[in-house]
Amino acid sequence: MSAKSVSLPNIDFQAIADDFRYMNPNDPGAWPLVPKITVLVGMLLLLLLGGWWFFWSDQLAELEAKQNEEESLRQQYLEKKRQAINLDLYTQQLAEIDRSFGALLKQLPDKSEVEALLIEVNQAGLGRGLQFELFRPGAEVVKDFYAELPISVKINGSYHDLGAFAADIAKLPRIVTLNNISIAPIKDGGGLTLDATTKTFRYLDEEEIARQKKPAKGAAK
Repeated sequence: MSAKSVSLPNIDFQAIADDFRYMNPNDPGAWPLVPKITVLVGMLLLLLLGGWWFFWSDQLAELEAKQNEEESLRQQYLEKKRQAINLDLYTQQLAEIDRSFGALLKQLPDKSEVEALLIEVNQAGLGRGLQFELFRPGAEVVKDFYAELPISVKINGSYHDLGAFAADIAKLPRIVTLNNISIAPIKDGGGLTLDATTKTFRYLDEEEIARQKKPAKGAAK
């Protein structure tokens, strides 16, 4: 089966050019078909370009801005919806944090209890048969809602007793920490010497907290 050849119509470009060359601009109704169609298409393109330039470009920019605003509002809505769904969980977590903070705060002594706590630390060492060469409380360091009291200690004893003393310190009902620990053998005899800074803490009363806030307010001004 032979394929049929498709013949394209012959276009007389010279005739089309003559149509444009000899058309009467004062009598558009008498123009040939090709010039009429070409002029109409050109006018349509100019109208579209002018409409886009003077009207549609601003509207398209406004539409894009509204679409971006819509997306932003949608994200805000989803975020607020998520927060609303998890509100009970957040409330429960906040209550748990308050309880935990309250429990930690109870582990900090107030002014009247610090002296008793220092005695407990001293008794923890004596109870293990340790010898205190130094037990010197330092100056308090005031923080946001608590004060830190460092105590320089130098204790002599066996390795086992020093370890038991550190364990006893950790078991105290109040927060006490051992810092900057240095252990060395005693030169003139058996045993070890422990040099450390014991830190205990107390919470500030309302009057002390108020005094802390006053300088901060003055600096903010």
